[in-house]
Amino acid sequence: MNTLAQIAAQLQGYDPQAMTAGGVQDFLARLVTPVREVLELPLFEALGRVLAADVVSPFDVPPHDNSAMDGFAFDGAQLAPGAALDLQVVGTALAGKAWQGRVLPGQCVKIMTGAVMPAGLDTVVPQEFVQLHQTGERETITIPADLLRLGDNRRLRGEDLMQGKAALQKGELLTPARLGLAASLGLETLKTWRPLRVAYFSTGDEILSLGEAPREGAVYDSNRYTVFGLLSRLGCQVIDMGVVRDEPALLEAAFTDAARQADAIITSGGVSVGEADYTKAMMKKLGDVAFWRIAMRPGRPMAVGRISSIKLAACASDTCADSYENSSNQPGAVLFGLPGNPVAVMVTFLAFVRPALLQMMGARPEPLPLLKARSLEVIRKKPGRTEYQRGRVATAPDGSLQVKTTGSQGSGVLRSMAEANGLIVLHHGQGNVAVGDEVDVMMFDGAM
Repeated sequence: MNTLAQIAAQLQGYDPQAMTAGGVQDFLARLVTPVREVLELPLFEALGRVLAADVVSPFDVPPHDNSAMDGFAFDGAQLAPGAALDLQVVGTALAGKAWQGRVLPGQCVKIMTGAVMPAGLDTVVPQEFVQLHQTGERETITIPADLLRLGDNRRLRGEDLMQGKAALQKGELLTPARLGLAASLGLETLKTWRPLRVAYFSTGDEILSLGEAPREGAVYDSNRYTVFGLLSRLGCQVIDMGVVRDEPALLEAAFTDAARQADAIITSGGVSVGEADYTKAMMKKLGDVAFWRIAMRPGRPMAVGRISSIKLAACASDTCADSYENSSNQPGAVLFGLPGNPVAVMVTFLAFVRPALLQMMGARPEPLPLLKARSLEVIRKKPGRTEYQRGRVATAPDGSLQVKTTGSQGSGVLRSMAEANGLIVLHHGQGNVAVGDEVDVMMFDGAM
């Protein structure tokens, strides 16, 4: 396991005092490693987990040619350009039960969606497109000219999945659709990586927990609940450690307890440049930690690194100073020290922490897609930093997407985040935005 200095040496232009958003993402991708413990779970318990092995189809899906429509199956070779086709109905093929009769030229079979195509038949005409004729017990249909081509409305054997091919791939998040796909293969369980254990606590003497009486200069802790929601949506096992005061003994105990329980630790507050508290000092004491000033808004200060369980034990025995070099190849909890302002916490989580945690979960990297929307207002922005502005995306009368900000963009204004449905991403080299300009938007749906 490389130290932070070794990782930094691999990055071009690494500068902790002026980190770009892309530089942070690259650094974290090199820092974190996936969990390696596998759980075999019933399908009802596997939603949101990450597949630890490919799922190989044990048979063709569908297992036979079948009808994609309620209609009439016939031999499509009888179709002729410019000519209607009359066919006699000689039976009915139902889903779940193959029809065993023989079908001669000039004949067809009424067929239900999903029913096995009778031998020799390869085309289905939907029932709503034919003319029905009844003469006594004899039923015939007329198919209008030039309505169909040979093979229409037939699903081929193996069209969805072929036997022996991967139906789902290692590293995929198990969504409802993927659970349904696994069930369609008759699978009762799936191999998944175990949930990521993430410990979280807020820091600061000014932070109130819910239930405490208000006091001058103090604020209630909102970060604890937004981070809990973000981690829960991600499928992590959340270890809530509450609020930790700015006292060395309490901070050391919190970091020690968190590192022994969790794969990752997230804190909020105490990482600003020049901030006079004990959090940064304790991070340095217990781990290999870098403190960054990121060229972004909101969320400029951030700390990242590892806290080693071996170093914790060494610190307890007063040999802390030299212990980390000897333990750098040992696993430790990855640390994400986020800013204290509520919006900055959420933005840095979405931009940096979420992708890193997904990598730790064993998921294949899939950046959140950016949508294009026209700005309804002027947005002032200086090149040289990435900005994430809270926005509300809607559909314009012409069907295009349009976006406007949700008001004040201060990093402590939580209401504007609650009213937003996405972040307007203004990239590092981008300048002012005029009305009507297209901007990128990171939508919240699926992320928070």
